[in-house]
Amino acid sequence: MEKQEMGESKSMAVSQLQNDSRLHQSALNKEKGEIINVYMGIDIGSVSLKILLLDENEEIIERLWLRNQGSPIESSQEGLKKLRKNLDDKGILDKIRIKGVGTTGSARYLIKSVVGGDIAKTEIIAHAVAASHYFPEVRTILEIGGQDSKIIILRNGIVADFAMNSVCAAGTGSFLDHQATRLGIPIEQFGDYALRAKESVMIAGRCGVFAESDMIHKAQMGYNKESIIQGLCDALVRNYLNNVGKGKEIESPILFQGGVAFNQGLIKAFEEELKTKIHVPKDGLNIMMGAYGAALLVKEEAERTFKITREWNTKFRGFDVLNLDFETKAFQCQGCPNRCEVISVYMHNNNDNDENKGPKKELVARWGDRCGKWAVY
Repeated sequence: MEKQEMGESKSMAVSQLQNDSRLHQSALNKEKGEIINVYMGIDIGSVSLKILLLDENEEIIERLWLRNQGSPIESSQEGLKKLRKNLDDKGILDKIRIKGVGTTGSARYLIKSVVGGDIAKTEIIAHAVAASHYFPEVRTILEIGGQDSKIIILRNGIVADFAMNSVCAAGTGSFLDHQATRLGIPIEQFGDYALRAKESVMIAGRCGVFAESDMIHKAQMGYNKESIIQGLCDALVRNYLNNVGKGKEIESPILFQGGVAFNQGLIKAFEEELKTKIHVPKDGLNIMMGAYGAALLVKEEAERTFKITREWNTKFRGFDVLNLDFETKAFQCQGCPNRCEVISVYMHNNNDNDENKGPKKELVARWGDRCGKWAVY
């Protein structure tokens, strides 16, 4: 129940950000009846789904954040349903023409096949493109999401180096969510508690299990919540820099992305450790940078393709995808010692039924093999 309330609280906070008038200025300034060409970016991870629409002037038309309920397919359909409603409420649904869809995140290939995406890019590329577009001078990107963390080194707008940590959850959003719930603190106030601390307690931050045990031990010694949370923030920053950032040339300007960038206590800890200012995208864009980058990338792909071939047609299935059923299957290829796990996605054609077998299934995507023998994109 606490987890549900926490998710609802986070959703309310993100929803509030979506009402920022600046985000919708481009759409609201359009003349009545004018078609608005937009590009959609979808970032689907283990914790949340982000969708963002960009117009041809690269202004944000709409964006939304949803907690992922464990099924990327259902989450993406729910996200598109909410997006359609938002656009309809603003009176611009009939004027929107989606010219391209880009996906990123851990389930990018799956969602690309479901919604009819045009490109699927890694989080590294999507976050780097978004950061370079938002803050051209950026040289280092710190990104901490719900289940993993990463660092991206940029030089002249090009990715020069990067590292990811998806093995240990210490310091990620899910770990901080858990600690906030355990301490009875809304996750939105977690960083504020750290800022009120008058002293920092040494917490073991190299492992999530040890960090929690150490926090409990410090509480039993009499330290207050503020000091323990500040100590945790300091520990998580040390852990991040000693693992993800180990051996990296971390140079300013530094941009901090991901949901954890809402935590003012972590921002302060990073600034004290790195002895430099940490920049965070404004208006809540720190959680939307993956979707932002995916939208920019598909826009670039569409324009480049049209320039060469004088033709571009998106594969987007439209909002009718809400009425479609999808099925995923996996098998292990026996063709070589690699034994690749191959994932197949089938779309049910409910309009074409077989009396004995039910709706016919259409293979829409297959991936996972190293050699390309089974690949369908």
